[in-house]
Amino acid sequence: MTLTDATHDPALTSWVDSANAADCDFPIQNLPLGAFRRAKTDEPVRIGVAIGDQVLDLKLAAAQCPWGEGVPELLAPLAAGDLNAFMALGPAARRRLRAALSAALAAGSDQAPFLELCLVPQAAVEMQMPCRIGDYTDFYTGIHHATAVGKLFRPDNPLLPNYKWVPIGYHGRASSIGVSGQVFRRPHGQIKRPDRDAPDFGPCQRLDYELELGAIVGTGNALGEPVPIERAEDHLFGVVLLNDWSARDIQAWEYQPLGPFLSKNFATTISPWVVTMEALAPFRRPFARPAGDPAPLPYLDSAFNREAGAIDIVLEVWLQSAQMRERGLPAQRLMQSNFRDAYWTLAQMLAHHTVNGCNLQPGDLLGTGTQSGPGPDQGGSLLELTQGGRRPITLASGETRTFLADGDTVILRAHCAAPGARRIGFGACAGTVAG
Repeated sequence: MTLTDATHDPALTSWVDSANAADCDFPIQNLPLGAFRRAKTDEPVRIGVAIGDQVLDLKLAAAQCPWGEGVPELLAPLAAGDLNAFMALGPAARRRLRAALSAALAAGSDQAPFLELCLVPQAAVEMQMPCRIGDYTDFYTGIHHATAVGKLFRPDNPLLPNYKWVPIGYHGRASSIGVSGQVFRRPHGQIKRPDRDAPDFGPCQRLDYELELGAIVGTGNALGEPVPIERAEDHLFGVVLLNDWSARDIQAWEYQPLGPFLSKNFATTISPWVVTMEALAPFRRPFARPAGDPAPLPYLDSAFNREAGAIDIVLEVWLQSAQMRERGLPAQRLMQSNFRDAYWTLAQMLAHHTVNGCNLQPGDLLGTGTQSGPGPDQGGSLLELTQGGRRPITLASGETRTFLADGDTVILRAHCAAPGARRIGFGACAGTVAG
């Protein structure tokens, strides 16, 4: 089974020098797409490609650079700032444009003199939401998170009976999703304290983050027509980092019997660059269940999903308090995990979402749920790392945290690395609690 092509060659270099640095998130092997405008301007939003520390402006590139047959038509929706329209064209169009961009940005390209004029430093742009997100569904695929949280509330039976049979999910709020750099107010809601008979209303005291990935739907499906798992990945465009902020004390009171509501819908933050499914090809891994676990039902199983359904993505959470910023202290890494450990794959999420005939549309966002690792120091939330608030974390500033304080900035990062492949990254997904 061959998933890679010439665009993944680890020896491939770019005439954009910064893209050749070993620790660069955006080498020529990545080529993620995002929406931006030049800082402090009111120019129309356009789609760009991250390459090194630069952005290739595809509006300018479409107008000023010669391209091969058929490529201008693929660039047209991107030049118009409409990533959704491009995503709807499907994986063949995406692969064709990826190959054209790779050749144009490669060292020695004849197109370099034209495209040099279309570069903008990333430091000089304001990133926007990469696409229009019409709907948002949050899954619960992180079994280590589900187990750790379950143990806090149900020590004798941490996983509910359906967890290993069905990809659990709920519908979130698309209107409050923001791009990295999002600043949001501490949410208010009803909070029921154990020593009181009735709930109080007030600000959340147990504000938390959740380390997730978000899969963005490319091509949709018609209402009433499920997407078979064999074709599920054809409907996925790419992946972003996702922080599904959580008000734990509000959630504890409201989630029964229907699940999260005000505890989740106040803010969700995603990273600005969409790493395409093609860029992730060198990091696909076999997907297998632990011995003794039930096999997925047939509609959630395929040969390809078993052979390459898992993706090796290293995930990290960093935190910088207001005091740390004032003292010039950098953000502190709190944990690291890997998406390989997810109990359900992206293809299984999409196949399950549509099996009842639900119609997905280009730009719909599927969150993976919190991606924790098996170790106690690999929790993808403060709820896990502090054991429900019982074990405070000490920061480099000397401050302690059980949950987030006003002024805290949480930064999610991720990268893929493997022998014989060029390291790629996702950039940052940062959000700040304003108070």
